[in-house]
Amino acid sequence: MAKKKAVKKEKGFAESLWDTANKLRGSVESSEYKHVVLSLIFLKFASDKFEERRAELIAEGKEKYLDMVEFYAMKNVFYLTEESRWSHISSMAKQDDIAIKIDSALHTVEKNNKALKGALPDNYFSRLGLDVSKLAALIDTISNIDTVADKSEDVVGRVYEYFLGKFAASEGKGGGEFYTPKGVVNLIAEMIEPYKGKIYDPCCGSGGMFVQSIKFVENHHGNTKDISIYGQESIGATYKLAKMNLAIRGISGNLGEAPADTFLKDHHPDLKADYIMANPPFNLKGWRGADELTDDPRWDGYETPPANNANYGWILHMISKLSQNGVAGFVLANGSMSTSTNSEGEIRKKIIENDLVDCMIALPSQLFYTTQIPVCLWFISRNKKADNTRGFRDRQGETLFIDARKMGSLVDRVHRELSDEEIAEIGRTYHAWRGEEKDGVYEDKAGFCKSVTLEEIKSHSYVLTPGRYVGAEALEDDGIPFEEKMTELSATLYKQMQEGAELDAVIRRNLEVLGYGE
Repeated sequence: MAKKKAVKKEKGFAESLWDTANKLRGSVESSEYKHVVLSLIFLKFASDKFEERRAELIAEGKEKYLDMVEFYAMKNVFYLTEESRWSHISSMAKQDDIAIKIDSALHTVEKNNKALKGALPDNYFSRLGLDVSKLAALIDTISNIDTVADKSEDVVGRVYEYFLGKFAASEGKGGGEFYTPKGVVNLIAEMIEPYKGKIYDPCCGSGGMFVQSIKFVENHHGNTKDISIYGQESIGATYKLAKMNLAIRGISGNLGEAPADTFLKDHHPDLKADYIMANPPFNLKGWRGADELTDDPRWDGYETPPANNANYGWILHMISKLSQNGVAGFVLANGSMSTSTNSEGEIRKKIIENDLVDCMIALPSQLFYTTQIPVCLWFISRNKKADNTRGFRDRQGETLFIDARKMGSLVDRVHRELSDEEIAEIGRTYHAWRGEEKDGVYEDKAGFCKSVTLEEIKSHSYVLTPGRYVGAEALEDDGIPFEEKMTELSATLYKQMQEGAELDAVIRRNLEVLGYGE
C-alpha cells in the first residue's frame, strides 16, 4: 500500500510542476520553454547530489577535500561552486537579475565538469526575457523536490521523462525531433535485449533509447558497466537535452564533441556496434549529403540512396555500423516496406537477399506525436545462424512478420499507447521464433505473425509489409450450423427488402402530393 501511495504522490508532484511551468508559455515559445524547465530540474538534481556528497566528506573528516573536483567526480557527482548551488539560486529567486544568476550558475557548472561540456544552455535565461514572478514560482516549485531522498526510486529521472513526453505532446510535430514514445522504445529494447556491448543511436534525440537500454539491463539484473553508449544528434538544443538526460541518470555516453549531421560528419566512423536503436526523421527530403556522398563506403554493395528521401540512407548507415553479430531495431514510415521509388526498391531487394532482415513489425497508428500515420519497426541482424550458447535456432533465409496494428489503446483523443502486456507478447513471439525456450515454442498465428522464407518474399516482389504475409485472423466458430445461419440471414434480408419497397412507395406518394409524380 505504501509503495502505491508514494507513486501517486510523485505523479502528483510532476503534474503540479507541469502546471507551474505551463505559466511560462505566455512569454516563451513552447519549443524553448522546455529548456528552461529541464535546465532548472537538472541544476536542482546536481545540487542535491553535490550536497549529499559534501556531507559524506565532512562525516569522513575530509574537510580539506571539500573543494576538490576529483573527490566528487570519483562518485559520479558534479562539483558546484557556491554561486551555482540551488540554495543560492532559490534564495535569489525573486530578484530582478535571477535570470543572469541562473545563466552564470549553469556556465560555471559546465566549466568545472568536463563531462558536461556542451550540455547546458549558454546565456539562455537572460536572452528570453522571462517574467521574474513566473520564474520565481517555478523555482519555488522545483525546490520542493528532493531528488536523492529515495534511493530506490529514480525520482528526477522519472520527472524528466514525464516532462519530455508532455513537451513532445504539446509541441505536436516539433516534439518528434527529440522524443520517441516510451512504449516504442521499450518494445525495441525488449526485442534486441541490449545486455552487453556497444549501443549506438545515429539520431539520438534526447537520449531515450539509451535510458531504456540501461533500464532494461537493470530490470534483468545485468551489469550496466557492460554497456557502452555512442550517439549523435544534429540539432544543438536537442543535443543538450540528451547530455542532460544521461547526466541526470549518471550514464556515461559518447555523443561526440558537438552536434553534427550524421551523414556529413560521422562522429564514430570506426564504430562497430552490437546494438543499434534509432528513430530517424521520417521521410526526410533533400537530406544533406545525398549528392555529396555518392561514393560513400556506407553504400558499398548497394545503390546510392535517393536524395528525395533519407530512409534508405539511414538503413544503410546503420547496417554499415553493425558488428559481426550485431542487431539493429529502428522506426521508419510504412512506405519504407514497399517503396520502389528511384533506387529504394533495389536497395531493399539487396538487403533481403543478403539475409539481413530479421523481423518486421507493423505498428498501430497514432503512437507518435509527429504524425498519426502508422509506422513500422525494422529489425536487422548480421547473424541468423544457430547459437547453442544462447539457444537460438538457425533462422537463415527466414524473416518473422508481426502485424500489431490492432494493438494499443487510446490515452486521449489522438494518441495511442502500447501496454506492457502487448509489448511482452510481441517480445515473447519474437524470442520464441529465435528458439529461446523460456518463451515457449513458436507457431504461426493467422492475422498476427508468420515465419516467411526468402523465396516467399521474392514472390511478393520483395515487399516487407507484414499484412501481406500473416493473412487474416481466423474467425471464431460460433457453433451455429451453416444452413441454419444462412436461413436466418436470408429471412432478415427479405424482410429488409420488403421494408425498403414499402418505404419507396411512401416516398412516391409524397412526391405525387407535391406535384412531382411520374
